[in-house]
Amino acid sequence: MRVLSAVLLAALASPFALPSAAAAQTQAPYDNYPVCLRIYGPVRFDQCRYMSMEQCRPAASGIAGQCVTNPWYQPPAGPARRHRAR
Repeated sequence: MRVLSAVLLAALASPFALPSAAAAQTQAPYDNYPVCLRIYGPVRFDQCRYMSMEQCRPAASGIAGQCVTNPWYQPPAGPARRHRAR
């Protein structure tokens, strides 16, 4: 009986644990840089830590990877515009 209740409790609790883990995985590797190094292999992943394609290309040289623009990049907000009184 205890085994059945433990299995039932684990089955009911697991859906609540999965969404937070999945959200953390999609956010972590995408730092706020405009260019990513996409690395191919058994598992594909992106390293987003480059300011330009020219800066990324040497890192991609000699490996199964390519430089791509970061679709999650958010440019820094510019200074707020002040309105002058007329």
